[in-house]
Order: sequence, then structure tokens, then C-alpha cells
Amino acid sequence: MEVNQYLEMFIEESKEHLQACSEHLLELEKNPDDLAIVGEIFRSAHTLKGMSATMGFEDLADLTHKMENVLDAIRNEKIHVTPEILDVVFESVDHLEEMVMDIANGGDGKRDVSATVAQLKRIELGEEAVPEVAATVAGPAAVESILEYDSFEQTVIAQSSEQGFHAYEISIKLREDCLLKAARVFMVFEILEKDGEVIKSSPSVEKLEDEQFDQQFYVAFVTKESAEDMQKKIMKVSEVEEVVVTTIDQKKFSEREYESQQEVAATASAVAEVESTPATVPSKPEPVAQSAKTTTPAKAEKNHAPVGNKTIRVNIERLDILMNLFEELVIDRGRLQSIATEVNHGELNETVERMSRVMGDLQTIILTMRMVPVETVFNRFPKMIRQLSRDLNKKINLEIIGAETELDRTVIDEIGDPLVHLIRNSVDHGIENPTSRRAKGKPEEGTVVLRAYHSGNYVFIEIEDDGAGINRDKVLAKAIAKGIVTQEQSYSMSDNQINELILASGFSTADVISDVSGRGVGLDVVKTTIESLGGNISIESTQDVGSIFSIQLPLTLSIISVMLVEIEKEIYAIPLSSIIETSIIRSSEIMNAHNQKVIDFRGKVVPLVFLEEIFEVPRTESQDEEFHSVVIVRKGEKLAGLVVDSFIGQQEIVLKSLGNYLTNIFAISGATILGNGKVALIVDCNALIK
Repeated sequence: MEVNQYLEMFIEESKEHLQACSEHLLELEKNPDDLAIVGEIFRSAHTLKGMSATMGFEDLADLTHKMENVLDAIRNEKIHVTPEILDVVFESVDHLEEMVMDIANGGDGKRDVSATVAQLKRIELGEEAVPEVAATVAGPAAVESILEYDSFEQTVIAQSSEQGFHAYEISIKLREDCLLKAARVFMVFEILEKDGEVIKSSPSVEKLEDEQFDQQFYVAFVTKESAEDMQKKIMKVSEVEEVVVTTIDQKKFSEREYESQQEVAATASAVAEVESTPATVPSKPEPVAQSAKTTTPAKAEKNHAPVGNKTIRVNIERLDILMNLFEELVIDRGRLQSIATEVNHGELNETVERMSRVMGDLQTIILTMRMVPVETVFNRFPKMIRQLSRDLNKKINLEIIGAETELDRTVIDEIGDPLVHLIRNSVDHGIENPTSRRAKGKPEEGTVVLRAYHSGNYVFIEIEDDGAGINRDKVLAKAIAKGIVTQEQSYSMSDNQINELILASGFSTADVISDVSGRGVGLDVVKTTIESLGGNISIESTQDVGSIFSIQLPLTLSIISVMLVEIEKEIYAIPLSSIIETSIIRSSEIMNAHNQKVIDFRGKVVPLVFLEEIFEVPRTESQDEEFHSVVIVRKGEKLAGLVVDSFIGQQEIVLKSLGNYLTNIFAISGATILGNGKVALIVDCNALIK
């Protein structure tokens, strides 16, 4: 089976199942007696195991199977949920996530998880130690199984007894001086296949062929021969030192046959999208295998009525291509509108107007298709908070509000790491330890609220905590010591301005740099990332009450509204999201302060930035300097006035990058193609406001 074409689908679905496991494990931790939650986790793990096996990722399937065994024991009330057990299961999910990420990055998904597997095995066996292979007694008596069996293999073993087959687990040990282990394995399998069918081997057949085992291997086998005869036949193979044949308790599997069949049906349904041809599986007794394959789908069909699927999975690259094609249409629309205005033909104007309306609707649909709930980012935080609270010995409750709020996928891809840093900062620096909270009259459990909501053309994401807040005096003293601000400047700074000093490069108030937050980097990386997305971050804080970090982000980065301005026949675009208003001022209104030209704008001193100087626009003739056209822009609470020659008007434009050759151009964030075919550069207002 060619699985590469299904790899992307496998990775996406695996991430979804692992996320579901994490969410339900967090619920189970709060309600350890709720077996319904355990059933949900089991189903996600079971489906993931089936998908992994189908795709050939055996290590991933094996670890999931070990975890599934523990979950099965819990839901059958053989063991009870404890914090220690949950820690091991959480650790297993972490390993599985890392394995899936490795596969997504082109790896093979292999990882040393032997310690975790051993812990899962101990949990599954309760207080009993793992039985040593050497202690296994040969003979017909049924003992505890050494090998692990999935639901399909259990069904085969259970049904084999109905047709007169015996089921054995056979342990074969080769001599230590055996030189051709693969050849001896081949000879053993040749004997087995003459007398019955191999159900399973450990290690897998591929690893046995590659001699990836020590001296011992195990085989699950169904046959009509006796255990004694099989032991004697295999011992005839040269360099085989020991053969132990153990009878499998088929009754145990028969009792669970119905349940197993249901699980096989569930797995088959879940991986239906992945499978296009039957996968290669270890050979099984033909009549038994046929029985299992024909019975299971019939039951599944009876229990599950067909459900119409009203959603489809679309590769994000296709949406990007669709967006690029539509952007070209937007450019052509601008060109047509320009031509229609020049020609001034009635029918042409009417057609262009109708086309503009239709394209507006199409634009809305395409942008909506690219929107992704912030839930995809928020989902990673509950498990992170759980681990942090343990690492820091703090009690922390995370509340998530507005996870259904949608953002453009481009923004979603970039916002994850800044949010991780901010939440870690709130947990480490903000929330106090239980002793300190009690002393302040607060509940021992601190609260971190992660909130998202729409407002206009923006999405706001807030991280609020009820911790210690920001120590104004400590921050100011550190900022002065580092030369970020002067003593004189500090006298006129507002509380919010002082709070935002923690966003300065290299700033940190941590007395001890930890692995949780700080690390000497500070929050300047967060600020830089958010501003590169066309957003901004603000901080409100009250000492001993708490802090709110508020992030403002544009809904989309692809098509934006701008104000077109002109400087000596050169056209520039200023994003409307940064503009407060436009104004015409007299030269006499311009004042000088600290070698900077400024104006009085509604009672505030606003510095002027002459774009012709910034972009070194050559003048062909002197300009009338009695009046100046000014665009008032903002960056957080800071304002600036951009001086231009004239305003052209508002327009929706397509944001295009400048490519790899024109990187790091000061105060230019990209370019666009106008209706007349000319290129207009897009001004980065954040770079111009200090």
C-alpha cells in the first residue's frame, strides 16, 4: 500500500486524537471515577493505534497499544485512577506528540520510550512484577499472556478455538554464538507455517529479518498440533537453544469477543480515509480471518446508520493558491475601475460595479475559509499549566473564554509562541505561591484567564491573572539602571508606560532566571512578533491585584484597507488600522522640542515624521510650505504625524512581500500593485514611532 499520499491526513488526524486525549485526561484528573471519560480516551488511543499500524509506524502503534492496555484496565475497573498513573499516561501522550511531530518533519517517528513502556506495563499488572521469560513453564496449562494483542488478533484467537485450533505463545531462544540469526528465524517460521498460522511476532517480522533482536523472540501461533510436538519440531533447528510453548487462554478472549469486534469496527471506520488498498498483515488462519472480516462489518453496519459528511479536508496550500489568484483579481478589479472612470461608459460602469459587489462577496467567503478558531492554539495550554503548577509548586486554575473566536491562519501560525511566553510569565512572575497568597488574603489557587473576542476588524487576546501584579518601583529602578529611560523621563511617565517597560529588549525583573520564563530574554520577542503581525500589546497592572496583557491583532494579513498618499508623484500606502485621522496644518503650527518638529494635536504633543526625508524622495521643484498634509498614526498609546504631499483616498489592496532580495527595508512592510499597474510601497508605521 502506498501510504505517502495519506501521510498528511494521518498527521492531522493524529494531532486531533492526541489533543482529544490530552483534554479528556485533564477532565479525568478532576473526575477520576468517571469511566465515560476513560472510554473517550480509550477510543481516541485505539483509533490512533489502528492508523499508526496501517501507516507502518510500529513504534507509535506499540506505545499507543501499551497506553490503551492501561486505559482498558481502568475502564474495566481492574485498576483505579491515581495521580501517579495519570502522570505516566500524560508522559505517554507527550511522547506520542513528539513522535508525530518527528514524522511531520520527515522523520520515522522512532523514540526511546522504554522507561515509559515499562511503567505502563507495571501499571497494567497492578502490584505484580513483570514475569521473567525464563520462568515461563512449558506445557499445555494456560498462563498469563506475554505478548500484547490488539482487538482483531484477540478475535482471531477467540474464534480459532471454535474451529478446533489451539493457540500458543512460543518463546524461541537462539545460542549466543549464533552467527546467522535471520536464517534461523526463517527456518523456524518455515516449520510453523507448515503446521498452522502465525498471528503475531515480537519483535516484528521486519526487525527479525534485520536481526534487530538479542537472542530471544516470541511468536503467537494457532495450529491443530500439540504443544509438545511443536516444541520438538522447532528444537530440530540448529543453534536453537531453548523453546518454550505456552497455551493461550482462549476463553478469556472469547468473553471479550463481542467488545473486540466493536472496537475493530470502530478502527476500520476511523482509518477508512487512510486505507485505499488492504494493508499487509501477518498471515492468520484463513477460515478464522475470513470469519472475523465478514462478521465485524456486518455488525458495524447494523449499529451505525450512514451519516452524511458535510465537511471536507482541504490542503492549506490549495487555499493559499486560491487566495493568490483572488488577489490577482483584486488588482484587475482596481484596474477595471480606473479604466471605467476614465471612459465613463454607462454599461461598463454598471458591469464593473456589479463585478465589484460579487467580488466583495467572494472575498468574504475566501477570507472566511482561511479563518481558524483560536481554540487550535489555546488547546495546548491546559496541559502546559498543569505541568507548570507542579514544577513551581503552585495551585493554578486556567479559564479559557472565547476559544471559538476566529483568526486568519497566517496569524494563528505566528501567535502560538508569544502566547506561551506570556502565559509562562504570568504563572512564574505573576501568580504567587500558596503561602504568599494566604498571607495576602487570597485563595491558595491562582487564576489565569485566557480570553479572545472580536472588536471591529481586530481580534483581542487577553491574558489576565490575579497574581502579584507589576512592581512599579522595581521596574522603574531596573529600567533606569539599564539605561532604558533616564531619571528625568521617569518623572513624567504614566503607570501604563512604566508597565510597558518590561517589553524592552533584555529587560527582566527576575531575581533568579528559571527555565519557565525570563531566561534573560524578557518579553521583547513577544512584542516584536506581535508588531510584525500588524498588532500591538498593552499592559494593565495593579500591584497585589493582578495584570492584564492585551494583544490586538488584525483579522487577516492578506487583503488590507489603506490610505493612499502621494509624495512627489510616488504613491505610498498607509494601513487604515494605524490611522487615527488626517489633517491639514499650517507651517506656523509646527514647533520644535528637543530637536524634533512637533504639533499640538488635541492637547497632545505629537512628533512629525516627514516621509520625503525618511524615504529620500528627490524633489524636482520646491513645494509650497504654508500648508502640510498630515496623517496621524498610532502605535499603542504613542502618536506620530506622517507629513505627505497629498491624500489620494482609501482603497483595499493586496499585501505582497518584497521577496528575499529586499529584506529589512526600514519602515516598509511590503508592496502592492495598483489599478493603474504601478507599485505602491506600504508604510510600516510601527517602525516610525519611537
